[in-house]
Amino acid sequence: MKTEENKFLGSEKISKLLFRFSIPCILSLLISSLYNIVDQIFIGNSNLGYLGNAATGVVYPITIIAVAFAWCFGDGAAAYLSLCQGRGDAENAHQAIGNSILVTFIISLIFLILGLIFENQLLYLFGASAKSIALARDYYLIILLGIPIYMVGNSMNAVIRADGSPKFSMVATLVGAIINIILDPIFIFTFSLGIKGAAYATVIGEIATLIVSIIYYTKTKTFKLTLKSFKMHFNIFKNVIKLGISTFITQMSIVIISLVCNIMLAKYGALSKYGADIPIAVIGITMKVFSIVINIIVGIILGAQPILGYNYGAKNIKRVKETFKIVLITSFIVGVISTIIFELSPETIISIFGSNEELYMEFATLTFRLFLMLVTFTCLIKMSSIFFQAVGKPFASAIVSLARDICFFVPLVIILPRFFGIKGVLIASPIADFLGIIVTIILIINFFKKLDDIKVFDEKVYLKESKPGVIIAISRSHGSQGKAIGELVSKKLNIPYYYKEVTALAAKESGLDQEFISSINHSEDLLHDLYLTTSPVKYAIMAQEKIIKKIAEKGSCVIVGRAADYILKDNPNLVSIFISAPLSYRVNKIMSMYHDSKEKAQKHIANSDKNQASYYEMISGHEWGQAQNYNLCIDSSIGKEKTAEIICDYINKIKWGC
Repeated sequence: MKTEENKFLGSEKISKLLFRFSIPCILSLLISSLYNIVDQIFIGNSNLGYLGNAATGVVYPITIIAVAFAWCFGDGAAAYLSLCQGRGDAENAHQAIGNSILVTFIISLIFLILGLIFENQLLYLFGASAKSIALARDYYLIILLGIPIYMVGNSMNAVIRADGSPKFSMVATLVGAIINIILDPIFIFTFSLGIKGAAYATVIGEIATLIVSIIYYTKTKTFKLTLKSFKMHFNIFKNVIKLGISTFITQMSIVIISLVCNIMLAKYGALSKYGADIPIAVIGITMKVFSIVINIIVGIILGAQPILGYNYGAKNIKRVKETFKIVLITSFIVGVISTIIFELSPETIISIFGSNEELYMEFATLTFRLFLMLVTFTCLIKMSSIFFQAVGKPFASAIVSLARDICFFVPLVIILPRFFGIKGVLIASPIADFLGIIVTIILIINFFKKLDDIKVFDEKVYLKESKPGVIIAISRSHGSQGKAIGELVSKKLNIPYYYKEVTALAAKESGLDQEFISSINHSEDLLHDLYLTTSPVKYAIMAQEKIIKKIAEKGSCVIVGRAADYILKDNPNLVSIFISAPLSYRVNKIMSMYHDSKEKAQKHIANSDKNQASYYEMISGHEWGQAQNYNLCIDSSIGKEKTAEIICDYINKIKWGC
């Protein structure tokens, strides 16, 4: 986010900005929902009835597994492309994208083969019954044969967005959806192909999306694919996987929820008057109708992200609060309207999907009224989760999301049916919503309490004028006193020193929390590699790159950490320095500074060095701490004063051409 280009985010009317940004997001997400809902509408209104919808409901989680892999590789390649764009690395970008497409295709073939081998096991696992298995198999086999097309198309589409063409990405998806809508009634009714016709229409729509995506790849903006792009480079692709793994985990959590829900519905449905198939069919419809509501909420808050990000970074707390208030009220209204519709006239919605059988209508009505009873809370939970992402609080975002879905819903949907039968599955959702909203409210209140303590940002305090000259980028191993040495060097040479200042300026640039940015490359969390893959981290990294280059434009200075040596590698005034020391020396320093035990100090050093290495590799694609990447490597165990003197002598010799 370029601050100068986005000043209107801090001044223009918020409601106007939200309308401008949110409407395209909502439309794009609703288009993607069409694929999931159109088949069920036409199938339900055919002679297949609810059994046909039960069959598609069984297959749906399997397609989510496929798209989890596709989005993992696609989003990973897209994120890697963004990082390569930031550092001007065209070579690695096209190889990452080519490798992503190749691996997606290979995985899709493996998925296809395994799907054929374990066909019955998978269908029964996801809820197929003796009545629905034949229809599920017919639909499944055709969808499965289209999996390579589906996966590769989804993988390519993510990169199109990262290449600066989100509208083209939306068009590719829209073309496939429209073709699917047109062909569904033709194949199902005119050609009497039944559920096979719905599957054929879906696959042909996927082929259209893939063709449109391929056309785009012939005229890309920031990269160009060649045969060389498809030669595997495992070091590059390793980073693609790291960058895409969070997307994969998100999608697989949906699979877990769907799997558990289907299993319990099939088990307890079979023990009820409804049987196994009606609950599976109804829950599939319910979730897809519900996804329309959630996509509206997601579109609203995604549209608010740039507004929240800019003003949070600028410490314009009043506008942050106002934006949140408008989004909160809007989400609440959408939730309340949805709840009223679901509670007062569920039959109207259910009738769209056909089948007027008495037991089916009875259970469908019950499901809409119970399962979606607290949909307003669900909307607010989802909105809050994305809000926390927008302000650089990914852990709070994860807690809000996982608390409702994994911590509450999954256990409840397993436990409650033992006491309440099939209704236990349905009431698990509103109870999970109620518990989830409590967690959400606590985190939101805590966030806004701290928000009032944030001071107005003054860039002049952090960004200092300097004279032309050498720019010293210092990398250091943990415990080597690199920060203190860098500060000494800046005083001796009478030039500005940047460490925490970089994160403060990056927070202003990106709209993310300063503490969050500061934690990126020295967190000791075991999930640090996953942490680095979250979207806010990607934005923070790009913001830091821009700020470091901006600092360098001001003149001579010392910059500690943040991969400044790589970011400024093309700057003719750069001197890159790596400071380290023997492990025993560093352990003693950490013990004396933080009063740690020897074991704890060793652990801190190991974790910190590992995390700095991960960060550096993500930024540069190179290995951290390798001597050939620096102008000067120095052992600081000689003392920080002596080390600073040696560095200053080295700089002066460069300055005077010695």
